[in-house]
Amino acid sequence: MLSFPDPVDERAARTVATGVVALVVLTLATRQPWLLAVLAYGFWARVLTGPRLSPLGQLATRVVAPRLPGAARPVPGPPKRFAQAVGVAFSTTALVLWFAAGEHAAALTVLAALGVAAFLEAAFGLCLGCKAFGILMRAGLVPASACESCADLSLRHPELARTR
Repeated sequence: MLSFPDPVDERAARTVATGVVALVVLTLATRQPWLLAVLAYGFWARVLTGPRLSPLGQLATRVVAPRLPGAARPVPGPPKRFAQAVGVAFSTTALVLWFAAGEHAAALTVLAALGVAAFLEAAFGLCLGCKAFGILMRAGLVPASACESCADLSLRHPELARTR
């Protein structure tokens, strides 16, 4: 139950990011704080179980991505899971700021930052959480064993393997 897919179809990840952007924009436009709970739940569900318990994850993996043109584009799962964990941090922070601290402007600012990151993923395939994951791996703060296909690109790109 507590697992995350590896690899992940990048089309599904970008679809989820599009849904997050929509939820962020809706929350910012309506100032309905209960939408913060929906957003936080989605990130928690995806980081803990992948798309299994996430309505947005289910929609992306079962309905939208399979209908998109072209073949699935597999990418390593661990960086995407890390990105979802960053989403947990931002969405939960916004939720706590709003409900526990009464800091509505701060909550909306954190939410807007989350929306920018989700927009970059949705529109351009630029996953800031994945970039941070790579930086942490290069710095030795995330072990290579956390994502072997990240540590050794020749596993995903045989053309990069050395010829002997």
